[in-house]
Amino acid sequence: MAKTQFLKAESRKRTGSGVLKQMRREGQLPSVVYGKGSENLNIKVSTKALTDMLAQSSSTSILIDLEIDGGAAQTAFLQSTQRNSLSGELIHADFLAVTQGMKISATIPVEVRGEPVGVKAGGIMEQLIRDLEISCSPKDLPERIEVDIEHLGVGDSLTIGDLKVPEGVEVILAPDVLVAIVNESRITKSESGEEAEGADAGEAKPAEGGADAASE
Repeated sequence: MAKTQFLKAESRKRTGSGVLKQMRREGQLPSVVYGKGSENLNIKVSTKALTDMLAQSSSTSILIDLEIDGGAAQTAFLQSTQRNSLSGELIHADFLAVTQGMKISATIPVEVRGEPVGVKAGGIMEQLIRDLEISCSPKDLPERIEVDIEHLGVGDSLTIGDLKVPEGVEVILAPDVLVAIVNESRITKSESGEEAEGADAGEAKPAEGGADAASE
């Protein structure tokens, strides 16, 4: 299951764009905590701390214990982030307060393990799904889905239905959607074609020789 991270936060009042820009220059990230049955809470967190947290995480779908104004930690799900289109720096974050019995929608990576036997035989492995949309309770949120592909031969494929998904996790995509496939390489196809042509030519020669012998 995914590890819960820790992040300090401070409450803030609604302010204009000028104050928000100043806040960002000071290394603080304007953020909002949403929650069912409660008003939205405007907060600010360390931009560096959240940036480092995301850099060390396998996905952006992470659980965070927010310590707001030094109070008791409140578990929240990082719902979304906004980045500067030019610099790529974080400029805003939305957190969803975790409550009893709730479900969250998340996107987690699919990591393949091993080298398929089909690749060793000259095939090419193509991974079609690298990120998976899931729905689950926060306590069941996995960091990633790992799958062994060593057994895949040329022409073999792996579908959503083949994935070992943890209990309590629902995958949004249909079971027959392809995750990975080992295709025949162009070189292998070319060699197969040449072999077939050679075999045809080899079969034709005895026939021609037989005809000549008969005419003599």
